[in-house]
Amino acid sequence: MSYDVAIIGAGPAGASAALFTAKAGKKTLVIDSDQSITKRAWVENHYGVAEITGPDLVEIGKKQAAKFGAELVQGKVVAVTKEGEGFRLETENGSYEAKHVVLATGLNAELAQQIGVNTKPGTEPRIKTVVDATPEGKTNVPGIWAAGTAAGVSVHTIITAGDGAKVAINLISELNGERYVDHDVLKA
Repeated sequence: MSYDVAIIGAGPAGASAALFTAKAGKKTLVIDSDQSITKRAWVENHYGVAEITGPDLVEIGKKQAAKFGAELVQGKVVAVTKEGEGFRLETENGSYEAKHVVLATGLNAELAQQIGVNTKPGTEPRIKTVVDATPEGKTNVPGIWAAGTAAGVSVHTIITAGDGAKVAINLISELNGERYVDHDVLKA
């Protein structure tokens, strides 16, 4: 496989998942269509952040993921197909292969439905359909995970970022074959 993990979407859930998977040494690709709802947000409810624009929050998240080695690609994923022990992701500009896929597509569940991932009615205002995922982020298709608003988690950016981190930790644990913990310590 070209990548251990391909993450579709670079909003709070996707970039957070990418930050964790890349930091854990997993070859990570993030494909982003630049349509995150967070790009229209003004955020004053993040722990540790006084205030920030949505576009700045998204850009910082992408930079953090890239800092740890995630590769970011601009584009829209139009198809995901099972191929060997992983998946082929087709975009308008090319194709990529990954062992695991994380759907962090925000308000859009169309791709999930197209590739055979089970969906269910959403519970947030204006979100009609979400991915039916376990609390760990797994879907009915082995190797395809879902995080954030796409998985039915609240649209609040701090919550979706936390969900992306949670899904990434579970995915890394599966790849490693044992529970993974990411805990940095201040250096004296």
